[in-house]
Amino acid sequence: MFATVAETKNFRVAGERLGVSASAVSQALRKLEERVGVPLMHRSTRSASLTEAGQQLYARIRPALAEVEAAVSAVGELSETPRGTLRLLVGPDVEPVFAGPLLEIFLTSHPEIQLDLVVSDALVDVVNLGFDAGIQLGEVIDRDMIAVPVTGDIRMTVVGSPAYFKAHKKPRHPRELVDHVCLNWRRTAEALPYKWEFREPGGREIAVAVGGRVLSTDSIINIALARAGLGLTIVYEDQVREDVAKGMLLPVLKEFLVPFPGYYLFYSQRRHTSPALRAFIEHIRATRQSPRRRNPVRSSSL
Repeated sequence: MFATVAETKNFRVAGERLGVSASAVSQALRKLEERVGVPLMHRSTRSASLTEAGQQLYARIRPALAEVEAAVSAVGELSETPRGTLRLLVGPDVEPVFAGPLLEIFLTSHPEIQLDLVVSDALVDVVNLGFDAGIQLGEVIDRDMIAVPVTGDIRMTVVGSPAYFKAHKKPRHPRELVDHVCLNWRRTAEALPYKWEFREPGGREIAVAVGGRVLSTDSIINIALARAGLGLTIVYEDQVREDVAKGMLLPVLKEFLVPFPGYYLFYSQRRHTSPALRAFIEHIRATRQSPRRRNPVRSSSL
């Protein structure tokens, strides 16, 4: 219970994960604090955070709990059918990875596997937090992780509506974006606005700090506003593929936007690979080999 509260920072969420009430979690934590003789949690009405003593305890027990989980998984390998819980940490920006049939087919094909999917924009240590694996853009994955491609390359696009381009000339170079109304994005409320990234035909990279009439943490909002003619926005091609096909949005600066590596499933090479994770890896590889599958990309944010 202590480890779960440390990870979720919330008694109610920890209780939901463990299948008990928030009060039961709180009582168990108080008994643990009485046993060790020091406070382990700072409590508020909405969240919980670790004291210094709590941080030290969590750092020591998390690897031990991971070993226990690995031992239980190893016993499960005696069964011919993959079973157990698969814990995945993914960002809110990888929703399109799961928008297609990837999870649906996997869960249908493996009825003995339970999925524990945690969505978070925090770049954290998946091993120490007890996850089997994570899914992220390849460029942010640590080099000591084993990475399995989930999607193909991803490409950005700058789009605006026909109504917007009736009132504004189409930009011919990224530098001209400073003269346009732009709908920009940032990962979190604390993060800096995204600098729109381009590459000239000769290979020179350009980052444009556009002026943003709208600054959002959700690109879906920006797409809706761009569709309404309120400005230009930069998103992933697949997010607006249908809008572009219908003529509701028009892409510009295409020659300055090049594909880059997409999403990968990643996991530690130092940790035991559970049967559930191995089954998921095999499923991803088989799915990517299928010519009928359309590569998904993220849809909720950049």
